[in-house]
Amino acid sequence: MAFLSLLLFFFFSLLAIVRSQPSPPKGTLIDCGATIPSVIDGQQWLSDNDFVSAGIPKTLHDPNPLPILQTVRSFPLGDGSPKKFCYVVPVIRNSKYLVRTTYFYGGINGRDLPPVFDQIIDGTRWSIVNTTEDFTRGMPSYYEGVFLARVKTMSVCVARNTYTDSDPFISALEFILLGSSVYNSTDFANYGLNLVARNSFGYGGPMIRFPDDPFDRYWEPFGESNTTTRSTENISVSGFWNLPPLKVFETALTTDQSKPMKIELQWPPISLPNSIYYIAMYFADDRNSLLDSSRIFNITMNGVEYFRNLNVTTAGVVVFASRWPLSGLTNITLLPAEGSVVGPLINAGEIFNVLLLGGKTHTRDVISLDRVKSSLRNPPPDWKGDPCLPRQYAWTGVTCSEESEGPRIRVVALNLSSMALSGSISPGIAKLTALTNIWLGNNNLTGSIPDLSSLRMLETLHLENNQLSGVIPPSLGAIESLRELFVQNNNLTGQVPSSLLVKPDLNLKMSPGNNFLPSQPPPTT
Repeated sequence: MAFLSLLLFFFFSLLAIVRSQPSPPKGTLIDCGATIPSVIDGQQWLSDNDFVSAGIPKTLHDPNPLPILQTVRSFPLGDGSPKKFCYVVPVIRNSKYLVRTTYFYGGINGRDLPPVFDQIIDGTRWSIVNTTEDFTRGMPSYYEGVFLARVKTMSVCVARNTYTDSDPFISALEFILLGSSVYNSTDFANYGLNLVARNSFGYGGPMIRFPDDPFDRYWEPFGESNTTTRSTENISVSGFWNLPPLKVFETALTTDQSKPMKIELQWPPISLPNSIYYIAMYFADDRNSLLDSSRIFNITMNGVEYFRNLNVTTAGVVVFASRWPLSGLTNITLLPAEGSVVGPLINAGEIFNVLLLGGKTHTRDVISLDRVKSSLRNPPPDWKGDPCLPRQYAWTGVTCSEESEGPRIRVVALNLSSMALSGSISPGIAKLTALTNIWLGNNNLTGSIPDLSSLRMLETLHLENNQLSGVIPPSLGAIESLRELFVQNNNLTGQVPSSLLVKPDLNLKMSPGNNFLPSQPPPTT
């Protein structure tokens, strides 16, 4: 009986421990270059095979002790033309995601220094990836942003820029679902947040992340180590809509408690480009709330008043600006308010660059191009992500409108001539209703010519030198704008539609090749 009681005691103790452990954040974690999934620190990491169609998985020669840094996916530059290589990840539409990319070079290109390249989120250039400084210190580099899922997938791409001298690469990619309250003062329909710095002040320990942070955000130490544990018993993190971890309130940058002195700090510790920033700073007083003296101070940023008479209590408070202009080095001053007998403090802070989002290719065009891609056995390797944006990284062979149709960009031309394509021409091409030119000649395409009558603006259709069969759709003759139709050297049969033969100003090439029947004369009136 005593043994059974002891066993039950251990069972319920274990159950309590399990219940006390926070659940891992929801989302998709991708170990780039890995061939099999894995579980790391209780979190499921997936192989990247299902999310990307280009690039080469590689294993570092000198394995990194962190499992997700042992492999990368590398993207050969090829002919050196601007191309993007994209991961496309299923997401929950209209939900907010923390997106994090991680890079650890490990010498995979055989060069002393890593390449510099662009990273792109959907149709927006997110940032330049320059990992040189971290690599020389043997450290990985990570980039983090907060973005809204506008459709059912999100794409993250790496791309060549003018500084790129070897193959771009990526080590890990994370999409973490955020709570609805987090950073909710931002208009995510038009803007994203690109992380500049996130720090726990007065802290000198290892990076704070999950399980302390429910969304596995990285809070880096800032300032000298402070091993004194501060009281956090009165702080409720749920009172902060950004939900910072409780651990960041255990330390602070502060002054001699007996003297109400000001605090001056340079934060973030880098020079900032001239832009608009989201800034949030977190404060909590660890003193007994029954004390008469209040901790009240003013905050200035580069000499400009940021907040006046901030009253910091044991419950904690956050001060934020959703759109604050900054440039260069940033100097923050916390100055005791007049008559205050207690000095200021600061526990933590976050600063993001407010990123204006680019447009998007018309959803119908994206779906249609995806169907065209699915019908080809060997589509261009960069056909993932947004087809048109950023404009310098449009898909190979895709030309897009200069002006948007409403809030969306349209596809106006396809030029995939002489690309050794095989497969068939998807009927979905007829949904690209803004097309004016289609060049698919000199390939190995089979199957029939789909009905293209919905392409009312089509001027040029080149299908020559393929292996197409069947008949020429009579509906082509109804496209009034059609000026050039080349179908020679295929396996087409039947009669050439009379509506094409009598079409004025049509440059029509049907031979050599093909097996057309003699054409019937047009009906007389």
